[in-house]
Amino acid sequence: MSALPKSHEALLRNRSLLKGRVALLGASSGALLPELPSGGLAMSEHAGYAEELAGPANWQVGFGYDNPELTASSFDTVVVFLPKARAELDLRLALARWIAAPNAALILMGEKKEGIAGAVKQLKSIDPDAAKVDSARHCQVWVASSLAPLSHFDVADWMQWHSITNAGSTVEVCGLPGIFSQGELDAGTSMLLDSLVSTPLKANRVLDFACGAGVIGSWHQTWQRDQGWPVAPVDGVDVQSQAVICARATYERAGATGEIIASDGLAGVEGVWPAIVTNPPFHAGVRTDTSMTEDFLRSVARHLKTRGELRLVANTFLPYENLIKRFVGPVERLTEDRRFTVYRATRR
Repeated sequence: MSALPKSHEALLRNRSLLKGRVALLGASSGALLPELPSGGLAMSEHAGYAEELAGPANWQVGFGYDNPELTASSFDTVVVFLPKARAELDLRLALARWIAAPNAALILMGEKKEGIAGAVKQLKSIDPDAAKVDSARHCQVWVASSLAPLSHFDVADWMQWHSITNAGSTVEVCGLPGIFSQGELDAGTSMLLDSLVSTPLKANRVLDFACGAGVIGSWHQTWQRDQGWPVAPVDGVDVQSQAVICARATYERAGATGEIIASDGLAGVEGVWPAIVTNPPFHAGVRTDTSMTEDFLRSVARHLKTRGELRLVANTFLPYENLIKRFVGPVERLTEDRRFTVYRATRR
């Protein structure tokens, strides 16, 4: 079992602050819950963390901001761990205020490198009297006891929509705080879409791994429809709650079809596809982290039909080509520039 994050260790040092029914927003380690004195609800926006948290009988575990276990005025203490994206903290604090019971305490904690200094400013905007109660190992703990409650919370109210156009086909894309490239078409995905035009997939169904807000699947179906071609459904998988929520909304607005699945990698995915496409993440916070993509490449062949195609775009400097060749099959570079490369591999 991995060591607890510093923010979780800080909560254990201050467990005396936890009163009544407790909600933990953004918990990430299953080792935390058995150490806490009372039960309640642990929510994570990360599908893998939510699965890891499940187990202790006195704790409910919820995945994401639309989880039905998150109910109004239900918790006496609400603990907020810092999300990776600062914009997501406003969403998390709004949820905290909605689920907090009258006179509840909100506890905010995080590390210096996670941006606790800026997070405190966001906390003080909703409770100017919030006070720091602990500081150790580059981690701070703040308590707000004079919260103005929210009478309403719906994650749909936080959605923003923007249009993206590629090769003459346009789709509207849903965004939420914390989503990668919210509000724009990133250059890597644009190169991947261009490759789908110049070298179309030969598949009657596609899987989009790390689908984000559903850009690839919704655009590909729209582009096929605009060409007068048969439209191939595109299933999507992503680890993040906001991505799953947004992808489903994007598909609905675009009239796209396909199942959107929450899963940490391919662990929770069943089935095989004639084609899999992906613009996989390679960051964990501010660090370069290719482990998710490397795990994906090790397991992706089990989900590809024989002679099925993997289409992947990645930063050119990342060492994926040999891994693709090793775990999938023959690989070629369809297109590349100094920043990105689109690889096409055929399963042996």
